[in-house]
Amino acid sequence: MNANLLYEDREWADSGRYFEERALIQDLGLNTLFWAAARDVIWDEEEEDRVIALGEPDAFLESTMRKVMLVCLRTEAEIRYRQEILQDCLANETFLYELYAYAKGVLDAWDRLGRKAGGKTGTRNSARSLISEIHILQLFVDSLAKLKALLEKYGDELHSRGFVSLRERLNREFSREKEEALRRILKGITFYANDKEHEDGTIFGRLVKKPRIVLGCSLGDGLKLGDFHLEEVETDTKRYRNPASLLSRAQGYLSEKTKTLVNIQRGTKLAEQAESLEFNTVRYIVACCEPFVNAFNGFFSQLHIQVAFYRGAVNLMHHVRRFCLQSCYPKVGAQDVLRFRELKEFVMGIEQRRNPVGNTCSIEGKNLLIVTGANQGGKSTFLRSIGIAQVMMQCGLFVTGEEYESGIFPDFFTHFTRREDSAMNSGRLDEELGRMSRIVDHLGADSMILLNESFASTTEKEGSVIAYDVVKALTEAGVKVLAVTHLLSFARRVYEEAGQKPDSGVEFLSAQRSEDGKRTFRMVQHAPELTSFGLDLYEKIIGAQFSG
Repeated sequence: MNANLLYEDREWADSGRYFEERALIQDLGLNTLFWAAARDVIWDEEEEDRVIALGEPDAFLESTMRKVMLVCLRTEAEIRYRQEILQDCLANETFLYELYAYAKGVLDAWDRLGRKAGGKTGTRNSARSLISEIHILQLFVDSLAKLKALLEKYGDELHSRGFVSLRERLNREFSREKEEALRRILKGITFYANDKEHEDGTIFGRLVKKPRIVLGCSLGDGLKLGDFHLEEVETDTKRYRNPASLLSRAQGYLSEKTKTLVNIQRGTKLAEQAESLEFNTVRYIVACCEPFVNAFNGFFSQLHIQVAFYRGAVNLMHHVRRFCLQSCYPKVGAQDVLRFRELKEFVMGIEQRRNPVGNTCSIEGKNLLIVTGANQGGKSTFLRSIGIAQVMMQCGLFVTGEEYESGIFPDFFTHFTRREDSAMNSGRLDEELGRMSRIVDHLGADSMILLNESFASTTEKEGSVIAYDVVKALTEAGVKVLAVTHLLSFARRVYEEAGQKPDSGVEFLSAQRSEDGKRTFRMVQHAPELTSFGLDLYEKIIGAQFSG
């Protein structure tokens, strides 16, 4: 039995993550998204748009988002599959909360029965182990019945292929007939799992569960018995009495006078044989149920992690609403298409608790984008907004913009400038070149790389030469490159070469700057300029001090 809520045709496997995911998380600030996904947004019941507080962090949600978001889906169909399920979850949040709590509750109950210990409650031939297996079987039957009821309750509201097929699959693999048969089995072996239930506390003793085991056999030559087989097992409720009491002794006397009944005294050889018969009978019955247990053995943990992804996604959508951001489900396009409208940097919105400036861009038939312009004009933020949107699209989530369309790039990399620190074993340039070398070793057929101020740690002349050679090699290899740079010689050289070709495959954007030096934080189509307008910042920061 599979949950199949992350993939239509298979279960979740923690494999295929982006190369150097730690760099990706650091460069794009993804830890903020994982943090936000793990916390409920608690809204005011009277003022719907007012947030009262954030809930306590859920470590499992954070861990799940970290895993699932960093594995790229490979096809448009896979992305659409998750988007449909997410739409169901957003339209039925109460159902999602109940489903997540249900999956967690099943695993918690299973843990108490020894799941995390690998089921090591004793040897397979021990009574303790057998009792644990009976309790697990009971847990599975009760839990699956509860899941069926939950899916039935919200069935008319769930339209995605994922939830519809889950409901159909569960009804098929845990049919009413199978449930009834399993409950009959469990009822029959109840005596072994718990023989101290239903105590009434009266002077006549307590009610206990006792077995009724019926064996069939054939009669051979010499009146020898053979071909033993199990006919029936039932649990009868009987009155337990102290063996030394008058009623107990009277019962024993009557049993001796009745030819069809045998009174078995504890501690006798016959009692040991009876206990062995009980154990082996129940052991055989539980073994017959093992295919059912094995079929659902991994289902509950898979359901837990898969539902957790959508639970975290709903939390992220609440943060979108919290900061008045717009969102959309991205569209998968061709590899040479990058088109978006009012795309906003989600991480900045969460960290700064505001609605950031959005950007609009439409690039088609280009595999190189170079962004230049004024310092502190929003270029790096612009690049991060694309990177975050690409990661969110490629794991089946929404993005924070009015529209977003891009190709799928399983080999997705970031190469952002780093501050020199004690963790570096060499200088910044050596570290940058080393990182780029590792990226090149892992390039594939569908690769995208975001370069933010790469190779700016050396002189402008030397950095421009390195950047030109690296970017040219990447684009010639079919890699899509989005670069933010202050290496003006590099940018001008690429611009001049692009002007000599009718179809250069290069797009140039620049951070918009008004005449008075004010930054709008919007990117516009513009040729690379020969300055980053650093004097604007000088006048704003240093000049103000002198004039004051």
